Amino acid sequence: MGEAVNRIMKVRPDIKIANARKIVDTRNRISHGYDTISIDIIWAIAVQDLKNLKDEINILLGE
Repeated sequence: MGEAVNRIMKVRPDIKIANARKIVDTRNRISHGYDTISIDIIWAIAVQDLKNLKDEINILLGE
């Protein structure tokens, strides 16, 4: 998800995604700083934020 949001930000900066920078930063931290990631934080993101992101993406896609 983080890679996709990063590419969207570069190609279509007019498309606004809530917390886009945080999504990309989290992806980078998981990929490059995986030894410093808290499983509790990743789980909280999955439980609290992914549904909102899915809903936002579906709206952007017109579904």
